[in-house]
Amino acid sequence: MEKINFLELPDKELEKELVSISIKAKGHSYSPYSKFKVGAALLTQNGKIYIGANIENASFGATICAERTAVIKAVSDGENKFIAIAITSDSDNYTYPCGICRQVLSEFDKGDMKVICSNNSGKFRVLTLRELMPEIFEL
Repeated sequence: MEKINFLELPDKELEKELVSISIKAKGHSYSPYSKFKVGAALLTQNGKIYIGANIENASFGATICAERTAVIKAVSDGENKFIAIAITSDSDNYTYPCGICRQVLSEFDKGDMKVICSNNSGKFRVLTLRELMPEIFEL
């Protein structure tokens, strides 16, 4: 099987590919409480993709979103420059990152990152992080 160089794909093809990977990542969700499965695919500047799924906990505050799972995996692997993230769930509506995830993403990108929000049928819309969070918290 030929390895895909995601950085060379045209925008629409890249976006579709990331949504497809986020749908597969959703299969790793551990969501026994909400039954709301979420998957994410995070593309780094080096062309590597990190997947994440939401991981719930009986102590709800210990729950972590799919987007943050992907970011934590990437950063702990030495990656901290991101190009795009795709997010999907089982919802008919587009799945957007929550406020905490937006803040975590903004730690590594000041607004140009693509945020690809999809629904359960694979339809998606693309925004920038700045559009989703125009005023980020900074120290």
